[in-house]
Amino acid sequence: MKFKKHCTLYVIPFLIGILFQSCGDSSEKETEKIIDINAADYWEYAELVWSDEFDGTQLSSYNWDFETGQHGWGNNEWQNYVANENVEVSNGTLKIIAKKVGDGQEVGDYTSTRLNSTKDFTFGKMEIRAKLPDHKGNGLWPALWMLGSSVSTKGWPACGEIDMMEYVSYDPNNVHFTIHSTANNHVDGTQASSGPVVLETAEEEFHTYGLLWSEEYLKFYIDSKDNVKFTFERPEGYTEQNWPFSKPFYFIMNIAVGGNWGGIEGVDDTIFPAIMEVDYVRVYQVKQ
Repeated sequence: MKFKKHCTLYVIPFLIGILFQSCGDSSEKETEKIIDINAADYWEYAELVWSDEFDGTQLSSYNWDFETGQHGWGNNEWQNYVANENVEVSNGTLKIIAKKVGDGQEVGDYTSTRLNSTKDFTFGKMEIRAKLPDHKGNGLWPALWMLGSSVSTKGWPACGEIDMMEYVSYDPNNVHFTIHSTANNHVDGTQASSGPVVLETAEEEFHTYGLLWSEEYLKFYIDSKDNVKFTFERPEGYTEQNWPFSKPFYFIMNIAVGGNWGGIEGVDDTIFPAIMEVDYVRVYQVKQ
């Protein structure tokens, strides 16, 4: 040990310097590899940072808030969103239930649930595994999505919206992935969307609806991150108007009834109650 110490300090300092420099270069290269968000293996480094597996028999009030009321939600929908009565946690899944409670065909004749996550996130691999309502008939509009946390101050669409999955029951076996911003939104007909993506077992089987979200892109996939169905890249010369996606967003899960899109072909009163099951919601992030 004394000899090694002597050599280190006095005999071969230049060799040690070379070794340290070499190690430093290797570390820097590895760091560069990890933080390169366009690298093929970038998302392999993502680690689970938050999830709800919906175990037990009660919805976690620590993870979710009910958003209640009947406001049409800007889409002329027919349901009232209520707390508690239209959710169930059992056998490892969350059930969001749309019900017919009145005579039908009028606003307020239906109830459903809209859940907002209490925690928000910026960037990551987001996954929601779900099975859509299996009742064939018109009028349902389930969605798994994210909304910019600045909605209370900036409003929509300036806050940004990320639709991880939307579905309308008059068009079965198809799902949609869409983003909204001031520059791209459905009100102006400028939304950026995948259009219909065929998924023949969306109503019969669970599928993972995933989002790879970085400071440069949004990539939407089904079941595997290698199965990307829609990509929205950050525009050149980006602004808050065309890229509000570098700030916190929270999750929303709901079933709407009727509305400007879900109700285009009317509402079939024979399909209620209608249930969307959610197996889990998970967030993975790359630690830097």
